[in-house]
Amino acid sequence: MKRLLTVSLVLAAVPTLAAAGEVFGKITLNGAAAEGTTVAAKCGDKSYPAVTADKTGTYHIVIAGAGKCTFTVTSKGQSADVAIVSFDDAAQADLVLESKDGKLTARRK
Repeated sequence: MKRLLTVSLVLAAVPTLAAAGEVFGKITLNGAAAEGTTVAAKCGDKSYPAVTADKTGTYHIVIAGAGKCTFTVTSKGQSADVAIVSFDDAAQADLVLESKDGKLTARRK
């Protein structure tokens, strides 16, 4: 009986996991991979902790549900915001960072 309950709980959680939005992509800074750059997300009232881009500038963040989000990208002590839409399915969002006149800007590629 205990095993049946455990299996039921796991199966009940699967639709929740499947409904999660996934955003991934590559971040470049002035044309080069932005290793160590962090990406945090805020979607409505929900905030998601920052993830760190790997040596190729690749990041991956899981967002519960779909909708408009603001990603805060932080690199070398500076931050910039960019609007992203999360879907129920995975979505790719490559980001381009530029540092001009000491100010960081972010945009979708």
